[in-house]
Amino acid sequence: MDFEYNKQSSRSFDDVVADVEKLTVKKSFRVLHIHDVQETLAEKGFEREPLKIIELCNAKFSHTALGKEIAVSLFMPCKINVYTESGQTKIKAMRPSAIAQFYPEAGLSDLANEVDQIIIDIVDGAAG
Repeated sequence: MDFEYNKQSSRSFDDVVADVEKLTVKKSFRVLHIHDVQETLAEKGFEREPLKIIELCNAKFSHTALGKEIAVSLFMPCKINVYTESGQTKIKAMRPSAIAQFYPEAGLSDLANEVDQIIIDIVDGAAG
């Protein structure tokens, strides 16, 4: 079971983050919040390379999934992480398709696979 989808990009960290935001809207999702982990840790005196956790959601998909299994809320909202490692821009997202495997009796496979493809499309598009 693949829980995450990973891509590496030759593009800058800021450009990838900006494109994740743009593509999220283009795919009829909404960016709920962006956690700037580097900034948060710096406030406490810790240094690290850039890392942003981008939380995104689509109300229709969320409503449908929650109607089938409330425990899916443990995996919400969808997250796409953009970070640098040794100066290289990387993107990591949790695979929504994995959620259906946790709750097979809920009948989430089709919905989870549809959302999974959207997340992959956003990551691939932002990676360039």
